[in-house]
Formats: sequence, C-alpha cells, structure tokens
Amino acid sequence: MTLTDDDAGTPVSVKIRERLAAARQRYHGNDNIAEFIQPGELDQLLDEVASKMQGVLESMVIDTENDHNSKDTARRVAKMYLTEVFKGRYVHGPSVTEFPNAEHLNELMIVGPITVRSACSHHLCPVIGQVWIGVLPNEHTNVIGLSKYARMAEWIMGRPQIQEEAVVQLADLIQEKTSPDGLAIVMEASHFCMGWRGVKDMDSKMINSVMRGVFLKDPNLRREFLSLIPRKG
Repeated sequence: MTLTDDDAGTPVSVKIRERLAAARQRYHGNDNIAEFIQPGELDQLLDEVASKMQGVLESMVIDTENDHNSKDTARRVAKMYLTEVFKGRYVHGPSVTEFPNAEHLNELMIVGPITVRSACSHHLCPVIGQVWIGVLPNEHTNVIGLSKYARMAEWIMGRPQIQEEAVVQLADLIQEKTSPDGLAIVMEASHFCMGWRGVKDMDSKMINSVMRGVFLKDPNLRREFLSLIPRKG
C-alpha cells in the first residue's frame, strides 16, 4: 500500500488508535490490540515511544548526552515496555494445541506455582507473584500441555493492570480453551507500588481467586484445591 504524504507524517500510534476507534474497540491498558497493528508498525512504535521517553528524561533534567549511564536509557525503556513488560498488549496470544480427553479424565488437576510478572496500571510498578490453576475436566474438555498454562498466564499478565482483573482475564482465556466442569485460579503477588513507594512495605502480598463451575458450587472441592496449594505466605 502506498502511503500518502499525510500518512507518512502521521505517528504510528495515531494510526493504530484510529483503527481501534473505527472498529469501536476499546484499548485499555489490559486490552490486547495486536489485531490492529500492521506488519512493521511495532518497530515504528518502538521508535516513537523511545522519542517520547527521551522527552521525559529531558523534562526530569537528566543529561543523557554526557551521562554515559543514561545515554541509551530512553530506547532501553521503550524496548522493555513494548517487547517484554507489556508484550501481552501488542502480540497475538500463544498457540495452544488442544487434544481430546480420550481417557475421559475427570479428577482434579492443579498446575502451579507459575511465576508471573505484571505491572500495576496506576504507577507502572512491578507486580510479581505466583499463580495456581485448578481444573476439573470432563469427557468433552480439551486437554492442553502444562507449559501452555504458563504461556497463557504470561500473555495475560504482560499488560498494565490490576491483579483482580488480570485473574479474571486469565480465567476467561483458560475457560475458552478447555471448557472444563470447573476452574479455579489463585494468585498471590507482591506489589512494588507498595514496596518501592507509598508505605514502602514489601512484606504485604495480595491474594485473590476466581472460582468457576463446580468449584463455585462444591465447597468440598474448593477446600481440596485450596489445601493442595503449597503457598509460602
């Protein structure tokens, strides 16, 4: 496609937002927008974010020309956000190979702890913790490899968000991929917005859970799942 002069001068972030607006698609911090990013645009977005980050450093009166430690900080930070910390916003979800439940497995299965890394949407400070996933399959449930749970968790957590919403998003994704009779997720995490700033308390952790299907209806199954989680805290 040939770019017009107007297109050539338009920041890539504006082009992406225009596509999102035309599709009436929201683009909150914890939304995935990969569908609206065209080939090559992520590299352009990296250049744009690096330029904006350079302006932030200059506004904080940091001499990036003569301070060798800060000289390439703007691009390093831009690359970190786009290709690592917030990667879950800009790339499509991981490929998840599903197999039929040929053996008609119907016993509780627990996956974890899975180490997860995210960032709070309020201060963009790290949120680091662990996730446990409980699945009660039925004969129609799709069976997926254990590593795929970790990949799905990484994709969901790689966005700025709050922990409560992240766990719900992860539950929705696993429910969609496997269709079990029951699904339970527990997440325990440290929030650096409390330990790095504010009250500066690194000992506090947040624990929350999502229960679906039989885990919600059967207190005995719920207790069994929770009792089998080897939490540290």
